[in-house]
Amino acid sequence: MHRLKLLLAGTVAAMALSSATAHAERGTDGDLKILFWQAVSTMNPFLSGGTKEVFASSMVIEPLARTDENGKLVAYLATEIPTLENGGLAKDLLSLTWKLKPDVKWSDGTPFTAEDVIFTWKYCTAPDGGCAQKAQYEGVKDVEAIDPHTVKVTFTEPKPYPYSAFVGSQSPIIQAKQFADCVGAKAPGCTAANFGPIGTGAFVVADFKPNDVITFKANPNYRDPAKPAFASVTLKGGGDAASAARAVLETGEYDYAWNTMVEPEVLQTMLAAGKGRLESAFGTNVERINLNWTNPDPALGDKRSTTEAGPHPALKDPAVRRALSLAIDRDIIVEAGYGAAGKATCNIVPAPEAVASTKNDSWCLKQDLEAANKLLDDAGWAKGSDGIRAKDGVKLNFLYSTSTNSVRQATQELVKSMWAEIGVGAELRNASASVFFGGDPASPDTFQKFYADVEMYTNNFDGTDPEKYLAEWLCNQMPGPSNGWQGQNIPRYCNPEYDKMVGTLSKTADPAKRAELAKQLNDMLTEEGAHIPLVHRGDLSAFAVSLDGVRMNSWDSQLWNVADWYRKK
Repeated sequence: MHRLKLLLAGTVAAMALSSATAHAERGTDGDLKILFWQAVSTMNPFLSGGTKEVFASSMVIEPLARTDENGKLVAYLATEIPTLENGGLAKDLLSLTWKLKPDVKWSDGTPFTAEDVIFTWKYCTAPDGGCAQKAQYEGVKDVEAIDPHTVKVTFTEPKPYPYSAFVGSQSPIIQAKQFADCVGAKAPGCTAANFGPIGTGAFVVADFKPNDVITFKANPNYRDPAKPAFASVTLKGGGDAASAARAVLETGEYDYAWNTMVEPEVLQTMLAAGKGRLESAFGTNVERINLNWTNPDPALGDKRSTTEAGPHPALKDPAVRRALSLAIDRDIIVEAGYGAAGKATCNIVPAPEAVASTKNDSWCLKQDLEAANKLLDDAGWAKGSDGIRAKDGVKLNFLYSTSTNSVRQATQELVKSMWAEIGVGAELRNASASVFFGGDPASPDTFQKFYADVEMYTNNFDGTDPEKYLAEWLCNQMPGPSNGWQGQNIPRYCNPEYDKMVGTLSKTADPAKRAELAKQLNDMLTEEGAHIPLVHRGDLSAFAVSLDGVRMNSWDSQLWNVADWYRKK
């Protein structure tokens, strides 16, 4: 509790200084300075599953609807949320009709129409397109225009929760005219469009230097003539989380630093300068260790880390997967790296409360070295003279990869020492966040390539319904050469029973039954060892005391309402 009070002290002080001030007129508040220590590699979120790309692009391209800071679905490019009550959702649950705002223009001045929505669906579902967000369109049979401002989405089967495609910052609308020649295998080569998408959002890209700096300017055709208050935005990428937090909280050089994952004691010292505040919110972020279910041996060439490589020689054993989880003391990891901004978890779907399971807590939440060692002993993994267990010539010595960050490197060291207690070795490796999350199909170091035995990072999902997120572990969502190493089934987990249950979830209307199915799917992933959930992370970012209008949102992009941000006078 003492730590929580200290962590929030800067926020409370900043709120006390805040006064009710009117939102400035468009473009009168100068430059908004943003710092992402994970540099942005593309402004097309369909070509990267990285949060940094999704967040940055959300200032430019928008969805039909998104989830606000309270977890409520709100219309954006649509006039309203289609429901059974207003007739937008068909009674047979086989179609959803969106009514588009009639006055929306693209930043180039051309009208936003139903054709752009249809094109976005075709773009992301095109063969060989490598769309990172393809799971958002699971179950969509057709998208058609009823008129220029009405779109009908038809599903292959009744869809009780239809708010996936075109909803949230992971599923925005792109302009059909700009991306017309960028469909399928051509998508990665459309550099101009991918770096500078024409959008409907509050800002447009003025200049993009990949993995470095993006400059934006206010969109002159934005639908609200009074917004945005800022004339421009400079988004600087690179560095590390500590320097990003310091640039806002201590030196005041920047207005906003995303993802200030820094040791709590360090943040407390920075807050004392009084130039910034920390804002946090718990959504669905989970720091996890993915276990590679395929063989990543470099000798396999292009087949490595694909189903063609065959199962992982050691991690194919359920006893090994379970022992690795049992050996980890999650409470120590939370205490050392997250403080009040973290909670130990065994769930990949930790929220909202209605879908958060507790089934695996009994065996997973607390470290049990005795049980882990017994599992490995019983499975025939014997310790050698070096203390590392082996069986049939296969050693339990794993390449453990993650992005470069002081908290993550500290977590790696902790996990390595815990695994050593059960005779498991770990070679630690980290790559720059701009590379690790960059999605470059030519790079060997991306989290999608997964050229390691285990890898660690955080991911989450838009909104409060986990159906589309749980669909990411379907067998057909694995990254590989055929889809440009896109797709979100990073562990290469494949279970036909899991796929079948996701299909059942997509057809289930009763909220209580949907919640129960979601819990069962979550539990299956943890029990079978698709990954090892570690920490339910709160979103924690730094803001200048002079910045107002921010509505911290863990259910969507943190920049979801950047059009409303302004400088206090």
